[in-house]
Amino acid sequence: MKRIFTRIVFLALLFLSSFAFAQNGTITGKVIDATDKQPLPGVTVKLSGSATGTQTDAQGSYTISAPANGTLTFSYIGYANQDVAINNRTTIDVNLAASNKSLEQVVVIGYGTQRKRDVTGSIGNVSGAELTKQPVQTPTQALQGKVAGVQVLGSGQPNAQPQLRIRGTGSVLGGANPLYVVDGVLTDDIRNINNNDIVSIDVLKDASAAIYGVRGANGVVIITTRKGKNGPPVIRYDANAGFRELSNKVQMANRDQYINYLRDASPNDVARDVAPLTTPGTTDWYDAVLRKGLQMSHNLSLAGGSEKTTYFFSANAFTDDGLIKTNSFDRYSFRSNIDVKITDNLTFGTQMSLTRSNERPVPLTGVYSNVYRAAPIIPAQDENGRYGNTSIWGNLGNPLLSLNKTNNQTINNRVQGNVYLEYKPIKSLTLRTALNADAYWNKQRNYNAKFAADGNIFTVAGGQQFSNFSTLFIQNDQSFWTVWDNTATWQQNFGQHNLTVLGGFTQEYIKTDLFSGSRRDVPEDPDLWYLNTGNPDVGAVYANSGTLFRRLSYLGRVNYSYAGKYLFNASFRADGSSRFSKKYGYFSTVGAGWVISQEDFLRDSKVISNLKLRGSWGQLGNDNIAQGLFITTVQPNLPYFYNNNLTLGSAIQDIKDPNLKWEKTTQFDFGIEYGFLNNKLTGEIDYYNKKVVDALTNVTLPAILGDPDALFVTNAASYRNSGVEFAIKWSDKIGKLNYTIGGNINYNKNEVVGLNGGQALLGGSIGNQGNITRTDNGQPIASYYVLQQTGIFQNQQQIDAAPSYNLGGYGKSIGGMIYADVSGPAGVPDGVVDSYDRVYAGSYQPKYYGGFNIGLDYENWDLSADFYGNWGNQIYNGRKAFRANALDNIQADYASNRWTPTNASNTDPRTIPQNMPASTYFVESGAFLRLNNLTLGYTFPAEMLKRIKINKIRIFAASQNFFTAKRYSGFTPELIPTDVISSGVDLNGYPTTRTFTFGLNVEF
Repeated sequence: MKRIFTRIVFLALLFLSSFAFAQNGTITGKVIDATDKQPLPGVTVKLSGSATGTQTDAQGSYTISAPANGTLTFSYIGYANQDVAINNRTTIDVNLAASNKSLEQVVVIGYGTQRKRDVTGSIGNVSGAELTKQPVQTPTQALQGKVAGVQVLGSGQPNAQPQLRIRGTGSVLGGANPLYVVDGVLTDDIRNINNNDIVSIDVLKDASAAIYGVRGANGVVIITTRKGKNGPPVIRYDANAGFRELSNKVQMANRDQYINYLRDASPNDVARDVAPLTTPGTTDWYDAVLRKGLQMSHNLSLAGGSEKTTYFFSANAFTDDGLIKTNSFDRYSFRSNIDVKITDNLTFGTQMSLTRSNERPVPLTGVYSNVYRAAPIIPAQDENGRYGNTSIWGNLGNPLLSLNKTNNQTINNRVQGNVYLEYKPIKSLTLRTALNADAYWNKQRNYNAKFAADGNIFTVAGGQQFSNFSTLFIQNDQSFWTVWDNTATWQQNFGQHNLTVLGGFTQEYIKTDLFSGSRRDVPEDPDLWYLNTGNPDVGAVYANSGTLFRRLSYLGRVNYSYAGKYLFNASFRADGSSRFSKKYGYFSTVGAGWVISQEDFLRDSKVISNLKLRGSWGQLGNDNIAQGLFITTVQPNLPYFYNNNLTLGSAIQDIKDPNLKWEKTTQFDFGIEYGFLNNKLTGEIDYYNKKVVDALTNVTLPAILGDPDALFVTNAASYRNSGVEFAIKWSDKIGKLNYTIGGNINYNKNEVVGLNGGQALLGGSIGNQGNITRTDNGQPIASYYVLQQTGIFQNQQQIDAAPSYNLGGYGKSIGGMIYADVSGPAGVPDGVVDSYDRVYAGSYQPKYYGGFNIGLDYENWDLSADFYGNWGNQIYNGRKAFRANALDNIQADYASNRWTPTNASNTDPRTIPQNMPASTYFVESGAFLRLNNLTLGYTFPAEMLKRIKINKIRIFAASQNFFTAKRYSGFTPELIPTDVISSGVDLNGYPTTRTFTFGLNVEF
């Protein structure tokens, strides 16, 4: 019996020791990406059913203690979770596949996040990985063609901020750009953000932007930057270098074409003796002023952390020399994101970026616009550095001389960031307070040198082009913007009910200061470019101004879902603003959704992976107007005579509307989200209707109050944008080839639906042609309002039969324009062509726009191509229309096609004189399709890099704006307007660039 008992005890101890051994078994392995076979650092490895866990190191390796019969769970953001049974193994390597379940994607919705599957609004998302494929200066440039409903207007000019139009243009005087939110910091300018630091960009396109109330009328772009993770330090180095060149060069007339044109346009000047004033050959003024500009970027980042503290640091140096000689831009930026878990329920964090930039801009109006018109028979500069004397020929000044005699410089210093505390007194409640700040200090210095007149063909000074004195302009301005956010978020699950409630208040404080001054006769030595070195007695001008602005807002939001298939949300915001006499405006939104694919009758469908209907309605505001616009001011120290004595007094110089109020936008959106075949095919369809009421516009004062032409600003206009968005994406693999094809197309109708007593807004002024655009009832904003050209006079009989012209000196002639007699003072044709005969001829706002994208991955190679374009819009060729004088140059195609006695053209006139009126002749199609980005990359195999302890090396070659298919005869159909009502008038825009770069991505 004792022997039996001893054996039982021995077997029990053996079993327990075996169990103990299983409990303490060590498992090692490596986790790599299933597609590119690269190691994945920071992957969470957890023993299922326990708290035991670890993370992979920089090489993707891990070590964990686990029982032989246990199961390990591997999870990583952006990848599908994977459960692996241990089965007595001591080494387990895992290939993690990227998740194609877009429903689990988390998007930022303002003051919080939400799963894509639970969103009831229209939100576009672009990942940081997609953005970094394009080595561009600002993140918004990389958004072109990637988000449905978002139009991005870019420029080749260094340090230019692209303009975004989200679902059309919704305001004229109140601003049309969206609000940007960077890690909670509200801003209007994101040129300080480095692409490599971005995790994602979320675009709130519909009434979901109402959570930002008065700031969200034009949409909201939310940018989230990178943070550290618990794990060993990860070092990344990203660099690219290349050059920019002119993407589309407009060919100007050569020497012979130019002189032949002058025989018609200015026969008296051609009759001169040309030889002493010119040299043989043709001067290409674009070659004289433009160059290939260097572009280069270096970015170094460090990320890591522990269970208590995570960190992310980055430093970036960016250089863009620009296309125009003497143009340059350098930017240096540093970012720090730190999160500290003080206790289990208290977290402290800070995000901060420091940016310093140094730019040497060029005067586009006085230099680049003149290149188009400069005579090709005068050399730009000889081998001795002397300038060709264009002015002695009677043409405008030498553009190269103007460029070299101007030295502009702008230095910008900017600090942006926040600090926050987050406290969870209970699991379901989160209290958060954050102080956000955005401050900048600008210093601008513009110096124009003195140079004298000289009558020679070559001159050091500049011929008849001269400046009798030097001038120095200096401006120092600064801005300080703070936002204090305080929110409470309660989130709780009740069975299949999920409820999230947000409440809080925010305070904004904005203060700006500006000082500027100018003086003459400042020495040429840059070390002496100060106002006190100039002449204090002549030409000294000084100005000082500033603003102080405050907002106080209260906000709330409720998100509810049942069983993951019935969705509801509502938000409310009360905004108080010092820009209006009626301080508070109230804005709200509601939204609902139905995830049909979660119903029992579709849950197990092998075809339909996702099907969701959603709709939203809401109101938003816009207070983007000048401070004090409703306050009547008095101008002091005005001279007047009283009792025959000159006396100083005060008077009201303008009329203000004391009842100015918010521009209010009401939006409705209905959308369908779909996914088929395990979400290989995904996409969205949206219909929206967005109406702006109480929009600011100019109204004529009643004549009884004085000047009948005087205007004042009031709420008297309404605009509407309505349209449809369609987005689609297919992702799959064929063998080792992974591929993605996607695209979006958008239709938008923009219309002025009521000026309510306001006056039509005029814009786009061009020389003697006057205003080109007119914003009026029933038309898109900034529609072209011009005469209708119907042909070219071929003979005297046509001239005699045509209506008479009353066009400010422009008359009828053989080879001249034929204009339609459309209307008159009584609204019917009256036999006279004059200003009453102007017609609407389209606008710059496209009816359709969008893009499509292609991504290929084969073993270690990757290829991406992004296309972008629009159609259904027009451009007014202002360069062609504006004639400073008859001696201005012309385009080569016009020189070849224009009417002559031997070329009976019925489209192009014999000459384009100074007094030619605005007409449809200068209105051209703005449709285009551009290969926006083309990138080819190669990632070195992980096995090769393991020996040198490097996680990843990728090299790539990329091109932006590789080619553009267009119909417009000018440089580019993509224009950035100086103001909304002048959109689409091509006059002084910076040349569009094509970029070629080579780059490197390294991770340690």
